Amino acid sequence: MSTHRIALIASARYPIREPFPGGLEAHTWQLASRLRERGHEVTVFGGAGSDPALDVREMAPLPPLSAHARSDVSMPAEWFLAEHHAYLSLMLELAAPDAPYDVVHNNSLHYLPVAMGPALARPVLTTLHTPPTPWLESAIRLPRTVATPRFAAVSRTTAEQWRGLVPDVRVVRNGVDTAAWTPGPGGGTPVWSGRIVPEKGPVESIRAARAAGTGLRLAGPRPDRDWYDAEVAPLLGDGIEWVGHLDHTALARLVGSASVAVVAPCWDEPYGLVVAEALACGTPIAGFARGALPELLDDTCGVLAAPGDVDGLAVAIRSAARLDRAAVRRRAEGFCSVRAMVSGYEDLYDELAA
Repeated sequence: MSTHRIALIASARYPIREPFPGGLEAHTWQLASRLRERGHEVTVFGGAGSDPALDVREMAPLPPLSAHARSDVSMPAEWFLAEHHAYLSLMLELAAPDAPYDVVHNNSLHYLPVAMGPALARPVLTTLHTPPTPWLESAIRLPRTVATPRFAAVSRTTAEQWRGLVPDVRVVRNGVDTAAWTPGPGGGTPVWSGRIVPEKGPVESIRAARAAGTGLRLAGPRPDRDWYDAEVAPLLGDGIEWVGHLDHTALARLVGSASVAVVAPCWDEPYGLVVAEALACGTPIAGFARGALPELLDDTCGVLAAPGDVDGLAVAIRSAARLDRAAVRRRAEGFCSVRAMVSGYEDLYDELAA
């Protein structure tokens, strides 16, 4: 294995620090930290307020706009314009002939690193963290007159969704630190964790837990408070509670204490880092068979219901609680460790730098 100078492009909008806003920020923190441990020189480009230990280079903020620009009828949302300016400035910086990197790894969801990547003198790797989106599809379809971009996908499911546009995509599954996410005693109230948003299925999970008579503890950020207050808050009580937005240490204790982790995506979840975290804690999964969940789980570590089937999910919660927690932990060690993830990216860096 060679060591490399890596420019790692992260989210410009959200800080990379605990408690993490979402799985993408947690993944970026883990990847950058482990690559440095293995001798690589990693420069992370990300949002303001990130973990000081990660030494993030903050992307350029949006400069003040004139009154004429702000009054223009085409003025987009300010967060959108700020992201556009941040990534545009960064890609122009990375396009300099003397940019001190061997590889640029785009770990963001933004279209500009994909669209402008071929203009760089260094090879660019983009990790596909989502199903196809209009912005990314548009960027990928641009004519290529120079270097062909390279892509990785976080699951076989995601790779297949992109196969029509990106036939040569390497699967590098997300991983978790199995030394930090350690087996817990289990037996406690089932847990749901993640961003509390409609597509993650917290409402369906609550209804299933009520039908199963088990209760449910929810942990995670509430990015849309209006939706949370209208749809989730009224369902709390009688054994259903939100316990806050926890850092990884507290969350690992919570997940390890639970009898079951409920994962009920209402969209085609590309991976589901919460699945890997629960498996590492020895906590079996009850979930919907949607997105990458059928790929990540087998009958030793999870029970799946048909997508959207709340009654079936209630049955899955009761059934999953009977699975062997040692077998669940073994699945994490063999299938979704951070060591395997980092090795997969190192292989790609070696190929690109060569």
